Amino acid sequence: MIVSDNGTKLTSRAVLQWQEDAGVEWHYIAPGKPVQNAFVESLNGRFRDECLNEHMFRSLPEARRIIEEWRRDYNAHRPHTSLGGLTPAEFAARSRKDHNQNGVWL
Repeated sequence: MIVSDNGTKLTSRAVLQWQEDAGVEWHYIAPGKPVQNAFVESLNGRFRDECLNEHMFRSLPEARRIIEEWRRDYNAHRPHTSLGGLTPAEFAARSRKDHNQNGVWL
């Protein structure tokens, strides 16, 4: 399931057709209620502040390289307080290990 706001970029015919063709469930948050999608709003804010606002991309390959470097740093090297001080990679590895031991996702 994808959760998003109902802005025009995510309600276009092409997106709606892809969603239907792919069988993806889509939930739109209520207008003016970004807290209903707080994790994504937080990520979007950090991504804009720490990556997009800091670089002027001169080409698509350059943008892809810089964004990938930011993504890797964000997921593999930065502890997140919402994950108990673990990086997302550490949290995912722990969750997989826990799942393998007791069959429950944490």
